[in-house]
Amino acid sequence: MPKPLHDNICDETLFTSLFEKHAKNLHNFLHYKFGEQLNPKDKVQEAFIKLWQNCGKIPSNKAKSFLFTTANNLMLNEAAHQKVVLKHQQIKPKHYTNESPDFVMEEQEYLQKLEKAIANLTEAQRTAFLLNRVEGKRFKEIAELLDISVKAVEKRIYGALKKLREDIKEL
Repeated sequence: MPKPLHDNICDETLFTSLFEKHAKNLHNFLHYKFGEQLNPKDKVQEAFIKLWQNCGKIPSNKAKSFLFTTANNLMLNEAAHQKVVLKHQQIKPKHYTNESPDFVMEEQEYLQKLEKAIANLTEAQRTAFLLNRVEGKRFKEIAELLDISVKAVEKRIYGALKKLREDIKEL
């Protein structure tokens, strides 16, 4: 048996009257519950669209319940989505740089030259140089570690610097 005409939500006049009757209350409900950030006006519109799309399945006495449930679920989905968005905004990329690709490439080439030049130093020069420049040890500490005089440490480091300047012009 078909539904009576006055009970059919697909009728534009009945749908319009439902919209006029419930839209403001639905908006206020969503606004008070979730705030303005999740855009309750859009969710009210989406709820009414879903009601229109399902108008043949929903009796008019269940329309209000359908609207409020649908709009509430839309807002909950939006809130969950915003949490995910916020979480991903807080994660910083691991290899992020403001440098140009040319600069990054030149820097890598320079580091390769530097490593090669350091490898070409004598073992004594390399040891003294790395202890001083990488580990930050003073000449006196290096002398004690290597069991040599402070003058010998100075000579090794200055010799290493001279050789590095020759091998790499950019230093």
